[in-house]
Amino acid sequence: MAKLQSFLLILLYFVINLCICTKSDPVSTRSCAQSMTSLLNFTSQFVMVQHQLRGSFSIINNCSFRISEFDMLPGSSHVHWWGAVGDDYENLTSGFIISDDQLNASTYYKNDSFTVSLMNNVTWDKFRVVSVWDSSMASDFGHVMLPNSDEAPLNSSTETGLQPTMFENCKVLSDTYRLRWTLNEKDNVIDIGLEGAIGIQNYMAFGWTEPNREHDHMLHADVAVTGFNEEGIPFADDYYITKYSECIMNEDGTFEGVCPDTMYNASVSNDLVNNTRLVYGHRKDGVSFIRFQRPLKSVDKKYDWDIDVTSKRTCIWALGLIKPPDSIRPYYLPQNHGKTYGHVHINVSESVNDCLGPLDAEDKEDQELVIADKKEPIIVTSGPALHYPNPPNPSKVLYMNKKESPVLRVERGVPVKFSIQAGHDVAFYITSDPLGGNATSRNGSETVYTGGPDAQGVQSSPKELMWAPDRNTPDEVYYQSVFTQKMGWKIQVVDGGLTDMYKNSVLLDDQQVNFFWTLSDKSISIAARSEKKSGYLAIGFGSEMENSFAYVGWVDVNGTGRVNTYWIDGMDAQSLHPTNENLTYVRCKSENGVITLEFTRPLDPNCNRKERQECNNIIEPTSPLKVIWAMGAKWSLDHLTQSNMHFVKSNKPVRVSLIRGSAEAEEDLRPVLAAHGFMMFLAWGILLPCGILAARYTKHLPGDIWFKIHVYSQYSGLAITFLGLLFAVAELRGFYLGSAHVKFGILTILMGCIQPVNAYFRPKKPDNESSSSKRIIWEYVHMYVGRCSIFVAIAALISGMKHLGDRYNDENTRGLTWALIVWVSLGFVTVLYLEYKERRNGETIVRSNWVLGNGEEEDADLLSSNGKHEDKDSGEIMEVQLEPVSGRYTVI
Repeated sequence: MAKLQSFLLILLYFVINLCICTKSDPVSTRSCAQSMTSLLNFTSQFVMVQHQLRGSFSIINNCSFRISEFDMLPGSSHVHWWGAVGDDYENLTSGFIISDDQLNASTYYKNDSFTVSLMNNVTWDKFRVVSVWDSSMASDFGHVMLPNSDEAPLNSSTETGLQPTMFENCKVLSDTYRLRWTLNEKDNVIDIGLEGAIGIQNYMAFGWTEPNREHDHMLHADVAVTGFNEEGIPFADDYYITKYSECIMNEDGTFEGVCPDTMYNASVSNDLVNNTRLVYGHRKDGVSFIRFQRPLKSVDKKYDWDIDVTSKRTCIWALGLIKPPDSIRPYYLPQNHGKTYGHVHINVSESVNDCLGPLDAEDKEDQELVIADKKEPIIVTSGPALHYPNPPNPSKVLYMNKKESPVLRVERGVPVKFSIQAGHDVAFYITSDPLGGNATSRNGSETVYTGGPDAQGVQSSPKELMWAPDRNTPDEVYYQSVFTQKMGWKIQVVDGGLTDMYKNSVLLDDQQVNFFWTLSDKSISIAARSEKKSGYLAIGFGSEMENSFAYVGWVDVNGTGRVNTYWIDGMDAQSLHPTNENLTYVRCKSENGVITLEFTRPLDPNCNRKERQECNNIIEPTSPLKVIWAMGAKWSLDHLTQSNMHFVKSNKPVRVSLIRGSAEAEEDLRPVLAAHGFMMFLAWGILLPCGILAARYTKHLPGDIWFKIHVYSQYSGLAITFLGLLFAVAELRGFYLGSAHVKFGILTILMGCIQPVNAYFRPKKPDNESSSSKRIIWEYVHMYVGRCSIFVAIAALISGMKHLGDRYNDENTRGLTWALIVWVSLGFVTVLYLEYKERRNGETIVRSNWVLGNGEEEDADLLSSNGKHEDKDSGEIMEVQLEPVSGRYTVI
């Protein structure tokens, strides 16, 4: 029992200490009782500012709020719940984070609901604005205004708390077009919102058809035509359709076509005829939104249809371009809608909501574009902020060439000149910081590319500033003011200036493709740009597409630029074999259908040529590179078919001299090369071998016939060799050692030239019968160099035939090659027969026989002009006398 009491006392002690610690912890002691806030049950809708943000906001207690029906496009990784004292620029930019619950940057919020908790040190009385805030861009996506403590809390039924973008119903009309509405029978009106991911020059139309009409729904339809004028101001007008045409005036002064109601009843007050009243409109993230009201029962019974809220009615809709008013026709003219139209059956009293998530436009950038021209300066001024792309913003922003905060596009390598006339309180600079205003070094990591505190001027005394972006400049930088944040906007740094980025460029065949390159020690950077629109651009290295290495650039369905490599061994889709070349700095883009591809590759792939075909794709800078091209409608990663084939291609290759930076169309040099080959065959296949055979096998003939045949055939063969060499070099306009044929040929010519020089320095035969060592060495050199030159010449002839066949894919060269092999074989058989014949006649083959001939002729002067033999012992006369000595005869 004592032990139990002791245990209970210890347990009580720990419980008391735990309670004391809990009371001392501010995190644990915070109360979220509903009675602690006067804003309990406050409900309002978000003001849409960016990223198509919509939703309902409700305060549920002292430290949390509820978000429902929440839509938002993905933002950056720095999107927070933000608090500020006011919704103006100064207050929002000086606000603070109010919750640790960060919004997911990669999520499409689609009609979501969730609860958000305030941070421990944040209370509702510290701010009046709750914003969805991107801290990296100081950007407000949307916000809610809280009432003051002395104001009555608003709720969902209070009209003041409703925003123009929120409706009770929503219906999808197409992938890019939605209809929203709220019915208010009490006031005899219906609020309609039209929302489309369309261009700013397009209209959005919606209306009711003539009752009981079952076809041609647009005739006699009562529609509202909405859009934005050239200044970006929204409009909504009441139209009536009497004909499928633009609104035209007849000779009698009447109107027909798609015309405003005011044109049909010009004598009636505009307020009685135009029953469409604009409420609100904006253009954000590439999406147009117009809200308007129209009566359920109209006073205009001729050109307006009443809306029966108890039954379904057929409604029509359309999207298309629109012409603005002019002095002749002071009204908007909707153009032909093409295929973007339709009809739908709607009962406006039924609840409908099939719009899941926000509209997402492909092109979210509505800002005007200024493209820098190195010949004309860009005028930088300042003016009022009307449509600044990154709210909130100061009241004064930068203008470029009279356009408010446009996107400026510059090209790497192209100098840009700025004429700064924005005033002495605006210092212009180009920075990596999207906010600018870094007069006090707010951002220590900021990179300033040009400009600064001194870059300021006025119209009467402008400041000139030059800037040349290079390859190290990021793809996106910003022009801003040094002293005030968020006055400027984006600069797109693109690689369009290919002539400035690459050292050499030529036009390929038909002048439809530009080819650019820059050589380095071990690699080459290549770019190609087409001059016409296409789905893909391909360039190849080779004389034609078959047996070539190809590089294909295209933009896939996701908008990603790709460059793939192929080996092509045929003329159909199955003959394209993907390769895996080592490409770096790969880029491909399409601008208005014009393809530009870029890549860097090694000159020598330096891999196993037997295992991988692309390893044979070696670029030799000293040799001309044959380049061809093709363009087609579409390309894909796999499943290539005939539809992927080109619709236009080069007619012939262009030989590009990579070192000289020039190009010329490749001509058909087969006749030239054939003449060169015949001359070399005549010299090394007939004349020179015949001269060698004559020196070996015809010395038994009387006189010096063998000598004449030997000398004349050798000199004739060498002369024809030099003529053939000069002929080929002159026609090919270059002398390159890249191929095996050229290497064999040069070696053959060098060995052939050694022989006459070698014969000129032949040592004379000594008086005694035995030859000197110099004579023996000379004989061996003369003999073996002559033999080897013939074998090397045969290799040069065969490799030359192969080179000709590879160059032109000529099947006839195979037959000629076999004919050459047969000829060489016959020559070899002939030599064997002659050697066999001499052995059979009992003649002994000795060393001197191969070079000088037999016995008495070995002193012949092979280089003498008369070719006669000289007897070195001619001064001594041998006499033979017979004398009888002891019955014998003695020879003296």
